[in-house]
Amino acid sequence: MANTKQAAKRARQAEKRRVSNRWQKSKMNTFIKRVIEAVSSANLEKAREEYREAASILDKHAMKGLIPRNKAARHKSRLNVMIKSLFEKQAAA
Repeated sequence: MANTKQAAKRARQAEKRRVSNRWQKSKMNTFIKRVIEAVSSANLEKAREEYREAASILDKHAMKGLIPRNKAARHKSRLNVMIKSLFEKQAAA
């Protein structure tokens, strides 16, 4: 329990941030899952469209400090590799 008014205010602010960060990270994970689902269903156009949205969300979260820059770059790179492999499979067929 907070002993001062300042500590109580900081606790309230921390709780607000925690809730906000939680739903933002959940939203980010949802966009990543959408790309993976599109790739697994072999829908190249949908995968590319979902990737653009996911990359945008990842970049925004990295700029705000919600996730580290390298984590955003790693996710984007791995998703891009999935899409490229799908493209190569469809090109070979």
